[in-house]
Amino acid sequence: MSAKPQRRRTARRLTLTALALTAGAGAMVAAALPAGAASGGGAAKSRTVDVQLLSFNDLHGTLEPPQGSSGTVSERQADGTTKAIPAGGVEYLANGLRDARKGHEYSVTAAAGDMIGASPMLSGLFHDEPTIEALNKLKLDVSSVGNHEFDEGKTELRRIAYGGCHPVDGCSEYGKTYNGAEFQYLAANVTDEKTKRPLMSPTFIWKKGDVKIGFIGVTLEGTPDVVTADGVKGLKFGDEVETINKYADELNKQGVKSIVALIHEGGLPASGAYNYDCDAPGAGAGISGAIVDIAKNVDAKVDALVTGHTHQAYACNIPDPAGNPRTVTSAASYGRLFTDTALTYDRQTKDIVRTPVAAPKPVQKVVNRDQPKAPDMTELITRWKTLADPIANRPMGYIAADIPGRGSEAYEKPLGDVIADAQLEALAPADKGGAQLAIMNPGGIRADLAYKAAGDEGDGVVTYGESYTVQPFTNMMNVVDLTGAQLITALQQQVSGTVNGPSPKILQVSKGFTYTLDTTKAGADRIVVDSVRLNGAAIDPAKTYRVAMNEFLAGGGDGFTVLKEHKNKLVGASDLDAFNAYLAKTSAQAPLAAPAADRITVVK
Repeated sequence: MSAKPQRRRTARRLTLTALALTAGAGAMVAAALPAGAASGGGAAKSRTVDVQLLSFNDLHGTLEPPQGSSGTVSERQADGTTKAIPAGGVEYLANGLRDARKGHEYSVTAAAGDMIGASPMLSGLFHDEPTIEALNKLKLDVSSVGNHEFDEGKTELRRIAYGGCHPVDGCSEYGKTYNGAEFQYLAANVTDEKTKRPLMSPTFIWKKGDVKIGFIGVTLEGTPDVVTADGVKGLKFGDEVETINKYADELNKQGVKSIVALIHEGGLPASGAYNYDCDAPGAGAGISGAIVDIAKNVDAKVDALVTGHTHQAYACNIPDPAGNPRTVTSAASYGRLFTDTALTYDRQTKDIVRTPVAAPKPVQKVVNRDQPKAPDMTELITRWKTLADPIANRPMGYIAADIPGRGSEAYEKPLGDVIADAQLEALAPADKGGAQLAIMNPGGIRADLAYKAAGDEGDGVVTYGESYTVQPFTNMMNVVDLTGAQLITALQQQVSGTVNGPSPKILQVSKGFTYTLDTTKAGADRIVVDSVRLNGAAIDPAKTYRVAMNEFLAGGGDGFTVLKEHKNKLVGASDLDAFNAYLAKTSAQAPLAAPAADRITVVK
């Protein structure tokens, strides 16, 4: 069916409140503003306007409160300890955003990508249409795309943005046509390889009265490294800084001086606590990662950076190339936080006033579950659950206690071991591929397995909806030939190269495969080659091994380029099918216990 991309979106946005951001190309004029900045009598407009920017990122279709440690945020206490606070769920996020907007004549809401993709079953089963509906109700104005927006490919992303029923599965709700996003998706650095044109709009100008704010949206240049090849076929992903600077110039030429960049790339703060001050003892001193270099090189015309991808919480002040203060924020993930940034818009310069005293530091607001639920979101969840529950509530197996996965900060995650073991068991039989070991990318583990029941299934019961949330991609399993030398290279690529050197990605491994990771060394040397063993025997570089992995890894995803050199590939069942088959062998009397996670010896 035909999409309805612009008419509703434009009409709604013209009535929205204005946004201004926390950085400004040369808007260092606060000191020159007269006290009060008013130019006359009661009817005269003040020179400056206070604008509220609300932002979040990496929602990943998480409509219901996340389970396990993925459903908490860490709060630093006065005595230096941390406290876990339950957080997340769109019923609470909607209430929090609506409360935050009260009393703010000018308020805008923006996001930095991964609104959809890798989603729990409640959203993923319906190609994330429920999440877009929720974001429309949240009054989201604009979002960059993230890498997970490409999970189902560019054609599906455009359908999600502009509307129409799914070409294969049809309309999700009987008699209803999916109408698309009412907010603007931006993809400035994603171009079609043939036409050289941007896949989607590169910029969006938000207006209210005489206030204009320009947004530029980009995803990480390395998106092809972290999604399946089919998802980005025919697309080119440009450099984030070059793209933002190009479109900042274009916005300036259009008379737009206040600019916000929405960047699906992020950083790693020194503390996991959402209220950690990453500016202590100096501007941006407590944060590392890709976003630091991006922030230092994005043109001073850009007034604020809203970021994502790393699922971390931070609100830093990283000076722009001109040395002026500029905020860089990220609000963790799964709707557990949102950031409230106060901006000062100068009507005369049309820019954001950026000085250390121009505005208070951005505030991270916890989406706690003590607040009321938004009734419209409760209705939305109930309606979609009615459709999903007959499938989602089917019991798959039993666990004896929480099995940490996504929420674990350890290199080797107990749930990672379970998934790798499930894949090995499914593909070890000779007629299934004859796998001798299995490896699993950590980013493919999207949740924990929580012992406490989320519904009526009972404690310790793992439902299909919960296993789907852990493994939502339905990646097909591959069994391939790799030499021992290639296996060792794969281990070294976990901690080296341009992709994983700065931020290691430690593969989860099946039982019997062991080695030592020495974090006191650098790069590939962190893998102690002589320690790599399979069932107690040293890996022979010249010998061939049968290795099970999902198609994402077999295609060289996550920087594991050596895995593309495999031979004799056999395609098996999906990763989710293998996981569910493994769970099905458990019972209430013999539930699955969390593995010891002792296959990788870490030297610190």
